[in-house]
Amino acid sequence: GNMEPPNGSMADRSDTCFGAFNASDGRSNAQNRIASPWFSTAFGLIGLCSNLFALCVLISSSRKLSSRTRSSFLVFLCGLVVTDFMGLLVTASVIIPYHFIKFAWTEVDPGCHLCNFLGFSMVFFGQCPLLLGATMAGERFFGINHPFSRSTSISKHRAWSIVGLVWGFSCMLGLLPVLGLGRYTLQYPGSWCFLTLLPDTGNVIFCLLFALMGIFSVLLSFIFNTVSVVTLCRVYHDRESVQRRRDSEVEMMVQLVGIMIIATICWMPLLIFIVQTVLQQLQADGQIQMLPTETQEMLLIYIRMVTWNQILDPWVYILFRRAVLQRVYPSLRPRPSIISLYPVLNASLRRKFTAS
Repeated sequence: GNMEPPNGSMADRSDTCFGAFNASDGRSNAQNRIASPWFSTAFGLIGLCSNLFALCVLISSSRKLSSRTRSSFLVFLCGLVVTDFMGLLVTASVIIPYHFIKFAWTEVDPGCHLCNFLGFSMVFFGQCPLLLGATMAGERFFGINHPFSRSTSISKHRAWSIVGLVWGFSCMLGLLPVLGLGRYTLQYPGSWCFLTLLPDTGNVIFCLLFALMGIFSVLLSFIFNTVSVVTLCRVYHDRESVQRRRDSEVEMMVQLVGIMIIATICWMPLLIFIVQTVLQQLQADGQIQMLPTETQEMLLIYIRMVTWNQILDPWVYILFRRAVLQRVYPSLRPRPSIISLYPVLNASLRRKFTAS
């Protein structure tokens, strides 16, 4: 009863990027209301300006820093902001023109090259922030819980190498449908392409791989950040009041927790929805060739929630910097580093760690 019978033209193209969404099923009025060109344009411009502003602030801050730990953290933040900025720029360059022109995908892109590119962009720029968030949480976890280890001190060059590895892994994941595992298809209301929630083996594997990888990244971030916050609170509580906090550790953890909360709120509904939908489709009788109307509409809602992640991420750094925090909380002043928060070491050992 919830399934839409595919028309002949779409059924014949069930193995292409036009098989999961029926663009001629009589919902043109609803599509016009949902696909507002002005809303999409304003939405994209706000996100681009936010990320561009955050990138300028990051570059300015990195030039003034001498702390190696803080510099590597800013590199990861810069990688996150660049990823969000490019994700909005690339996807908006396809989606916004569609809202104004309302071009026919079957005529403009009969070979599905544009659809595959857009689908790849959605997966690549979607998975990167989650993996970068987990990477940043892991770096802070080892930096806080093992502050005297040389291996926890990451140079700028190595930090950029790690960001490059995250980009490379996400790129390989996004290329899987192009290489034959699953496929990207046009999605409701006909303005974007994404992975296919249909119950064939390739699509199921790719959907579960994408969703479970994202869920794992969010959970890993939660575990690392929780342990780091507990460690900081315990160490600060055990020392004298004059040694209780250092701005940089507090600032980095506040920003990481903010990034994690935003990623959880924006991404987890979509990732769980993908897993549930794919598993439910597998249990359905018969071969499903087109997504139900309700599934298409819910997928659109969850994707729009995900887009907020790219807009809100830069504001976490912009608003939760020390300069801003000190205006809200004036007693937050420079304190000793986390090394001084640990039990007293002998003078020569402390000089060695401080020099490192």
